[in-house]
Amino acid sequence: MPTGRRFDIVLFGATGFTGQLTAEYLARHAPEGLRWALAGRNPAKLAAVRDRLGVDVETLTADVTDPASIAAVAEATRVVITTVGPYLEYGDVLVGACAEAGTDYVDLTGEPEFVDRTYLRYHSRAVETGARLVHACGFDSIPYDLGVLYTVQQLPVGVPLTVDCYFAVSASFSGGTFQSTITAFSRLREMQKAAAERKKVEPRPQRRVRGRGRPGRVAEIGRWAVPLPTIDPQIVLRSARALDRYGPDFSYGHHLAVKRLPSALGFAGAGLGLMGLAQVPPVRRWLLDRKKSGDGPDAAQRARSWFKVTLIGTGGGERVVTEIAGGDPGYDETSKMLAESALCLAFDELPAVAGQLTTAVAMGDKLIHRLVAAGIEFRVLSPVDGQTV
Repeated sequence: MPTGRRFDIVLFGATGFTGQLTAEYLARHAPEGLRWALAGRNPAKLAAVRDRLGVDVETLTADVTDPASIAAVAEATRVVITTVGPYLEYGDVLVGACAEAGTDYVDLTGEPEFVDRTYLRYHSRAVETGARLVHACGFDSIPYDLGVLYTVQQLPVGVPLTVDCYFAVSASFSGGTFQSTITAFSRLREMQKAAAERKKVEPRPQRRVRGRGRPGRVAEIGRWAVPLPTIDPQIVLRSARALDRYGPDFSYGHHLAVKRLPSALGFAGAGLGLMGLAQVPPVRRWLLDRKKSGDGPDAAQRARSWFKVTLIGTGGGERVVTEIAGGDPGYDETSKMLAESALCLAFDELPAVAGQLTTAVAMGDKLIHRLVAAGIEFRVLSPVDGQTV
């Protein structure tokens, strides 16, 4: 961790919807003596956020179109938080600056192509400088990545393990998530190419690690399961490849859990339809105009939102069911997860690792403990309750 820096944490994108929520969380929960700052391209808006929060923090003007300003931010702090997406469009310069400066980095991207391309461009340099580049530190993908780690830790050591994940949510999607999803759908070839390029150069362990999952009725949870090819299972499998605790043979299934079959079929059909529409440039532009980055629900709507993740793990003749649950996933809990990830990197005693990492590899139990203290539930369910999802 760099020493002699002006700040412990700089929040980049503090004037956006999720950025403001993250700033509010830091203002309420910052440990005594935390040296932090707000960064963005509009000084007046940054000052307004600072004044509204009633905190005495510096503001830094930085814009992704001005690499020197981004480098100055990275060099001034120990950890950078960024909420500025879509990350494919706005994220690369900041990741590169942090890798070069040896500065830890967290974001809330759910864009697989961005994560793969930053691995190809910056992982090696980050290993050299000691920077920890940790993507997907929000609802993508902390509940699953740390939830699987928590589940695996309840099972025997040194045996083949299987974990199946079923998650349910009641919430609205953020503008940033919608923008990132449409952008990703429109770049399927580019996404596949980046994944193939990464696979060629990324070290692979001798242990067997694979994905699984199929649609169908899951009697144990009383729900229909729909496998989802999001970034979340990719993150989980990377953690499994990096950590011996996942056993000599590990498989993971990632599913959305819904009450009724028509809902499952409708969700799958809507996803395929949206993927097809995103291939047509005029339609894609129209879709992107429907929900802008920075759009989000009010506090009352967020208070009614929730998420629940049920994980069923088996191995060595044993079986465990765990649950990770919290409030509004897209905003309130995401900003909490993001802020606690940065605080964890800044202040906790962590494994001596560097490069592009997952939350399980970089922070693991320390971040779980922080999230539990912040009100997110991690618990073992026993016996299995079919109504827990």
